[in-house]
Amino acid sequence: MTDADTPLAPDDLAHRLTEVFALVGPLYRRVQRKVEQAAPIEGLSVGVRAVLVLLLEHGPMTVPQMGRAQALSRQFVQRMVNDAATQRLVEMTPNPAHQRSSLIRLTDNGRAAITAATTREQALLRQVGGDLTDADLTACVRVLTQMLELFDNVDVN
Repeated sequence: MTDADTPLAPDDLAHRLTEVFALVGPLYRRVQRKVEQAAPIEGLSVGVRAVLVLLLEHGPMTVPQMGRAQALSRQFVQRMVNDAATQRLVEMTPNPAHQRSSLIRLTDNGRAAITAATTREQALLRQVGGDLTDADLTACVRVLTQMLELFDNVDVN
């Protein structure tokens, strides 16, 4: 086992994870800004886009389920769902498991809009350099997942 394969001591780990946080914040804000700049193309705000991605990946969901999945307040998600419904990108359907909490599902227009947005974004992401490997990305996802799990209990409402 090399030094690179040896788990870090807690103090060293905290220092390295601080480096990750220092990159994740600006990256998130820049990506958010890029999505906002492209909003006229698909007509999607960052919030509506997040709702559509969740529904594309997970199928029909309730507003509370979407809020928990994205660590966003139920009220914010409800506003984004309302915006998406106004644009006819989503529709509310009865929820057999809970009468007061409708299931939100993509419409054909919503599926087309989020597919166009993600296709355009993937074309942009193909430009990332650095000879990244699948192992690099697997490690990145593993680190970010563990960091996210540390904050699972943070109240977003």
